[in-house]
Amino acid sequence: MNRIFNLGLCVLALSLAACGKQEPKTAAAPAPTEYLVGAEATFAPFEYQNEQKEIVGFDVDVMNAIADKGGFKIKFVNTPFEGIFNFLAQGDRDLLASAITITDERKQTVDFSEPYFEANQLIVVPKNSKVTKFADLKNMKVGVQSATTGDEIVQKELGKNNPNIKRLESATLVMKELEGGGVEAVVSDNGVVKNYIKNNPSEGFRLISDPAFSKEYYGIAVKKGNTELLAKVNKGLAAIRADGTYDKIYAKYFADSATDSAK
Repeated sequence: MNRIFNLGLCVLALSLAACGKQEPKTAAAPAPTEYLVGAEATFAPFEYQNEQKEIVGFDVDVMNAIADKGGFKIKFVNTPFEGIFNFLAQGDRDLLASAITITDERKQTVDFSEPYFEANQLIVVPKNSKVTKFADLKNMKVGVQSATTGDEIVQKELGKNNPNIKRLESATLVMKELEGGGVEAVVSDNGVVKNYIKNNPSEGFRLISDPAFSKEYYGIAVKKGNTELLAKVNKGLAAIRADGTYDKIYAKYFADSATDSAK
């Protein structure tokens, strides 16, 4: 009788122990010790490679300052602009800081920080060109950087499949194409074309602004739904605006330009 009773107690104790056992909770994935930042390093002065093949430029300085204030580390990785959003979606990049214009279409697949730069498109033509406005490009060969907002704007005016649109992988190549006569005009971001002309004054280009070009705002992109990283970026951006760091970086690259900063 006692043996049966004792056996019952043992079974009861084991049952209670089993019931009280909890499955270990799955720990949240730790944040990377270093976030990878995608940037197309052919878009001076925003991002480009120096003689040591280091990625430098306005966006690099801004992003480094943001990371410092936001309390995280970053590493820039040269990334082609055409396909740059795929690198982010696949997890090969954590952030994109590459003079990326915030658009409603892009917002569907990525999340953007607060704007950090105000820009607009400009037309670049040889000095002897008769072009005075965007509509004059209708029957001309126009160069654009592939997958940019300049590309999109020209498509709307000339037609998506118009053979007169020449798409190249970088703004530098587009400007070289204009130099060589391969295209009659270029449409690209104001900051990059002004920088190119400043460093190539002998080429004799003329810049044209047109009311058809609305203001654009650059933002830093993170993977859709990554609210934690986005909060860190916005925190750092607000801090560098508040303490004057942003203004110092801006002056370093655009001291002789009219204000382009997204205030």
